[in-house]
Amino acid sequence: MATLARPPPLIDPWPPLELAGWKDTRDTLQRCLQIAGKLRIALTPPTNHWWNAGLQLTARGLTTLALPWRGGAFELAFDLIDHEVVLQTSWDDRHIHALGGQTVADFYRELLAALRAMGVEPEIWDVPVEVTDRTPLHADTHHAAYDPDAVRRFFQVLLSVHNVLDRFRAGFTGKASPVQFYWGGCDLSVSLYSGRGAPPREGDAILRESSTEEYFSVGFWPGDERYPDAAFFAYCSPEPEEFRDGNLAPAAATYEPRLGEFILPYQAVRQSPDPDKTLLSFCESAYHRAASLARWDRAKLERPLILPKPRSRPFDAEEPAPQGG
Repeated sequence: MATLARPPPLIDPWPPLELAGWKDTRDTLQRCLQIAGKLRIALTPPTNHWWNAGLQLTARGLTTLALPWRGGAFELAFDLIDHEVVLQTSWDDRHIHALGGQTVADFYRELLAALRAMGVEPEIWDVPVEVTDRTPLHADTHHAAYDPDAVRRFFQVLLSVHNVLDRFRAGFTGKASPVQFYWGGCDLSVSLYSGRGAPPREGDAILRESSTEEYFSVGFWPGDERYPDAAFFAYCSPEPEEFRDGNLAPAAATYEPRLGEFILPYQAVRQSPDPDKTLLSFCESAYHRAASLARWDRAKLERPLILPKPRSRPFDAEEPAPQGG
């Protein structure tokens, strides 16, 4: 006898997420997630603009996807609902490790020990990036805070943002990155490309490679020392003249010269009557301004998709129904 599926629980898709209330937890989680990101860099072929480095969202958290190892593969998944890290391999090994309740150093040591027990011994550089405190992960005994409720809210925000960014990206038919989580800055973003080259920006190899082509980027990050609260961002590289001088939708979006980005506070989206629509208007207005000022070939980059006609009955009149045997 078939069982009825449970309806999804009533949840707040845009929960409160003030950085001051969970900063210590954010710092701990960010360093733990960097282990997963560093595994991706160590074991996957370099991809243009370092797209191979990002983590992907799942229905329960973040994952490395399959990482190659000696003819097989393993995956490291962060379950941010049950607060576990799940290690599994194609040769049928599986290990579950609790998130929280230990220092970054202990987490790092035990996670690598679990990998070694499965026969996986990758070499990774264990110095965290894009953070002020760059204590190596194996020696970091001062980051240990973990608030499960705050992590769950953060993950819910990532899910909501991902849905909007994915919808925004769908209207662009040019070259575009996946919507993915960049563990260095703890941000979720997507980038769209004009198809023209650009002089690489000064900096390390990652910054130079990521800026070799003209692009527009929009996304979310939970805040840091430069901007101490959760916010959405949008920028264009190289930045066209007059880009920063305009107004975007919604009116709460402002240009931050220190960051070189338009910023929209998370609270402005959360408290709006329709958060999804508000965030989508920010993405679209920032992109339209950047692409217009930089004279992108928008007719080519926004080509309408060829989609099947919607069906009002099992088979359209011009399409013959399949014949039964």
